[in-house]
Order: sequence, then structure tokens, then C-alpha cells
Amino acid sequence: MTVKKNKLKLYGFNNLTKTLSFNMYDICYADTEEARRHYIEYIDEAYNAARLTEILKNVSSIIGANILNVSSQDYDPQGASVTILISEEEIIPDSDVVCHLDKSHLTVHTYPESHPQKGITTFRADIDVSTCGRISPLNALNYLLDSFDSDIVTLDYRVRGFTRDIGGKKLFIDHRINSIQNYIARETRHRYNMIDVNVYQENIFHTKMMLKDFDLNNYLFDITKDQLKAKDCDNIRRQLQQEMLEIFNGRNMPTIR
Repeated sequence: MTVKKNKLKLYGFNNLTKTLSFNMYDICYADTEEARRHYIEYIDEAYNAARLTEILKNVSSIIGANILNVSSQDYDPQGASVTILISEEEIIPDSDVVCHLDKSHLTVHTYPESHPQKGITTFRADIDVSTCGRISPLNALNYLLDSFDSDIVTLDYRVRGFTRDIGGKKLFIDHRINSIQNYIARETRHRYNMIDVNVYQENIFHTKMMLKDFDLNNYLFDITKDQLKAKDCDNIRRQLQQEMLEIFNGRNMPTIR
């Protein structure tokens, strides 16, 4: 589903702020210190600042925004960040664009890390798409979901502020929405278990997603389950599922037996 441009007759310009935030997680098991180091190196290469910049530039194109500035950084020992300032209006040389800088932006930060004892490694990417005006971050939702190989995703969408129609009436939202799920592609919805926590009167929408299928081989790094004993496979599977359930629920949970 695409969010169409607002056709309301407004007084002045549309200054509603719409923000779509992602937390995307990739879970993996690396059985040795060397394997964990290789996993972090792989993630750092696959999602370096250059690749993340390309993704955010594509997001800007999808939502119909104009890029004002790009700032990116790869970190030592790991991780990367990119920030892009955008505007809805066409860029005019030497024009004053300060009004857009604090409201319209795209950001991504990555956080590769590993459990100190159990071999569980978790890669997290945090993404914010914040726009001011008619352009909607929801139009880039499926592109971003497809750009990351995510086991778990948490999504937040919020509309803040207000604009006015030509009669002076305040408008606190300019489109209909009752769930972020309505904007997620059907094939993606079929792959994930999803739950909503929405506060409709505040225009706050929250969706959590976790992959339905669990194939252990998809979570092993530098090893396959054929190389492991059945007992070890069961133990690793429990550890991985424990990690995923705790991230999905946002709290530490009783140990899976």
C-alpha cells in the first residue's frame, strides 16, 4: 500500500512530522572466538557506511525527498552510521533551508555484538525516516524491510504536530491508518508473526515482527548442523530461540528447556 499525497486544502504548508523507526535484528551462532570475529567482519563489510548511504539515498528517492546533506562514518572496531538531511521542496541554490533540517532526515546506525560466553551474535540496525510535509516515510517501508536480512523487526510510526485547513481547523493527521501492518507487503506478512501495540488517539503505531520459520542452518556461521552432534544442535537451537524471544518481547525470559 502506498500513502498518497495529501489533497487537503491547507492554510500555509503542511508541517506535520511523520516518523518511521526500525529496529532490525539478525541473530547468528558462531561457536569460536575466530568465528565470532569473522561474523563481525562480514557484517561490517555487508553493511558498511557506503552500502548504508546507498540504501538511504534510495529511500529518499522512493519517498520523493530532496537530499540536502550526507554524513557517514565507519567505526572502529565495528559499526557504522549515516545521516542524510532531506527536504520536500526542490532545492534552490543559496536558499534558506534551515526550517527542514531539524525535522526531515534519514539516519541509520548499526550495532554488531556478541554474547561473551554462549556464541550468540546479534546484529542490530536502527533506522529513522522522519519527514515534514506531504511526503510519507511509509512509502519506503517495504524497501527497507527487503534491504536487511532480519529475523526480528520492531517498527514505530508516529505523526506529530498539526497543520491547519483553510478554515483554520487543526489537522493532527492527514491520512488514514490503523496499523503499520496494512503497509507491509503480503508476502512479507506471511513470513512473520506480528503483533501490534497502538495508541490511536495519540497517532502512535507499533508493530513487532519475528520470522515464523526456523532452520538451524540459517543461523550457523562457518559451520552446518551436519557437523554438530544432535545434542549440540538442540542446545544451540534453544539458545537462539531464547535470544529471539527476549528481543521480540523486550525483556529477559525464563530459560527455554
